[in-house]
Amino acid sequence: MTDKREERDREHDLEQLTASLRGAADPAPAEWERIRHELTTRATAQGLVDVAFERHDSPLGPLLIAATTDGLVRLGLPSEDEDEILDELARRISARVLLTPRESLTRARRQLDEYFDGGRREFDVALDWRLTTGFRREVLRATAQIPYGRTASYAQVATRAGRPKAARAAGTALATNPLPILVPCHRVLRTGGALGDYRGGTQAKARLLSLEGGTG
Repeated sequence: MTDKREERDREHDLEQLTASLRGAADPAPAEWERIRHELTTRATAQGLVDVAFERHDSPLGPLLIAATTDGLVRLGLPSEDEDEILDELARRISARVLLTPRESLTRARRQLDEYFDGGRREFDVALDWRLTTGFRREVLRATAQIPYGRTASYAQVATRAGRPKAARAAGTALATNPLPILVPCHRVLRTGGALGDYRGGTQAKARLLSLEGGTG
């Protein structure tokens, strides 16, 4: 009983530290950096980091990339509010969200750089789909199959996801895609070729399509 109580106390302390530190601005003051390093070391050693995240510079602006032990779970675009993303992760997955390296994050960051440099057409990273369910997940899985340099319409994606008449619902799924770029919702256009909505804004969508030379 004592061991279990001590374990719960350690987890509680780590969760409190995590909540206060995960949104801290960089570079942090020396004392905060020391505490963060201590927290990272302790949490990692005890297997108490449920969601690791890092910030990554890109031609679109700063990205936030988060991963669980199952894979990449969230990619936040520059237009999104970082605090809201971290709150969502804490609410929907675990309060143990920490700014710390993880092998899957390092791999994703390297592949994103290669993609933006024009040297990569497919991402080879494990994805954690838990932030989307049901028809929305099916839409995103169908979207993940659209090849680099090609596009599809909302109606086509809805059909591939098993509901041909649900183009509007497919649009909602794409607008809330938790893994943009990795799951290329920017490749889905309105019938007739109009860009349509995008979580990162239409300028970001146009830029990604231009990078890929997408022509349909």
